[in-house]
Amino acid sequence: MTIAEPVYTAGGPALPQERRLVTSIPGPRSAELAARKRNAVAAGVGTTMPVYATAAGGGVVVDVDGNSLIDLGSGIAVTGVGNAHPGVVKAIAEQAERATHTCFMVTPYEGYVAVAEALNRLTPGEHAKRSALFNSGAEAVENAVKIARAHTGRQAVVAFDHAYHGRTNLTMALTAKSMPYKKGFGPFAPEVYRAPVSYPFRDGGMSGPDAARAAISRIETQVGADQLAAIIIEPILGEGGFIVPAEGFLTTLARWARENGVVFIADEVQTGFARTGRMFASEHEAIVPDLVTTAKGIAGGMPLSAVTGRAEMMDAVHGGGLGGTYGGNPVACAAALAAIDAFENDGLCEAAERIGEVITRRFGEIAGSDPRVGDVRGRGAMIAVEFVKPSTGEPDAALAARVAASAHTQGVIVLTCGTFGNVIRFLPPLTIPLELLVEGIDIVATALRDAAHDAGT
Repeated sequence: MTIAEPVYTAGGPALPQERRLVTSIPGPRSAELAARKRNAVAAGVGTTMPVYATAAGGGVVVDVDGNSLIDLGSGIAVTGVGNAHPGVVKAIAEQAERATHTCFMVTPYEGYVAVAEALNRLTPGEHAKRSALFNSGAEAVENAVKIARAHTGRQAVVAFDHAYHGRTNLTMALTAKSMPYKKGFGPFAPEVYRAPVSYPFRDGGMSGPDAARAAISRIETQVGADQLAAIIIEPILGEGGFIVPAEGFLTTLARWARENGVVFIADEVQTGFARTGRMFASEHEAIVPDLVTTAKGIAGGMPLSAVTGRAEMMDAVHGGGLGGTYGGNPVACAAALAAIDAFENDGLCEAAERIGEVITRRFGEIAGSDPRVGDVRGRGAMIAVEFVKPSTGEPDAALAARVAASAHTQGVIVLTCGTFGNVIRFLPPLTIPLELLVEGIDIVATALRDAAHDAGT
């Protein structure tokens, strides 16, 4: 049985959906390329895995040494439809033959309009909407703030503890974690404030509404609702550790924002497009954001992002105030339309739910006997395991690093995250075969068991 039909790379031989190690990790070709990287690429550009990819599809990534790795990261939630999805590949090739770029602001084209129409239809709420397309999640967030400021005539913006919104100047200011995202890069954009977020594992079991009221009190005291253009929040906080706020936190915030004329921005860059078992994570609590930012999974691996929101807010910006040379590139738009078709028609929301059930069941069982597993959380195919020191409950980043490193050497791609660096996150392609998923999480579980011996405990 598979979670979804395996997707293979198009235009070449099918990729066997299996973990296969023919060299150690990294192999000699990857080691050679790593040496070239050190001499050619800025040192600030890091890599998680010590391998160099040459092909990918379904639930595997194949490296230059011929190793086939289980992909539990999806390029950080990008290839939800599967890498090199045949429909996406076909759409890219057909569009690239016609035109690779004209700039929508100069000579527009239908693909951009069609993507905007799809986003207006798919994002939460039945109100009139507009969309604008950009290149990256950070760009989408920056433009959402611009739109909120233009609409309200106010300047202040509130983000939350454990938030991640990007690496540009404004989005670094919105991001909570210093290292590696902000350290040494200031000064940051002004008029950005921070409020506490609901973190059920670490806030003493505070209810969602109570946590929201604490955040609102901070906002009203330190900023003032009449000065506030927008609050921005990830419905599940991504880089911060896949934190799912307690039920009622988001709804209480959204209601307060609406009552005070504050724009409520849902950053769905990582949570969007079936990742959490719904097309958008806001839907889990019936949240209808004023503005939604999207990227990552939107175009099956092509660079594209968007802001979608209430028509009156989106149209508040003067003509020419939104855009960018590459924003809504025609090839990326063609890829997005194909990816959206797959999200809607290939059962990928249901696949995400099944993936989440498999991962949470396995690590939930482990948590029952291993006190180093402090929390297992998430929605759909966006699941995290938080590691702690059993004697104190303090974050154990060293353990998370050891487990991830061990999995990497055994051919499993996993990512760490969390404000404290003590979380392993699972973001497999929604097309991953079930048996491959189970093998991958088995290897991570074994790495956790063996980590006790590595640490001498």
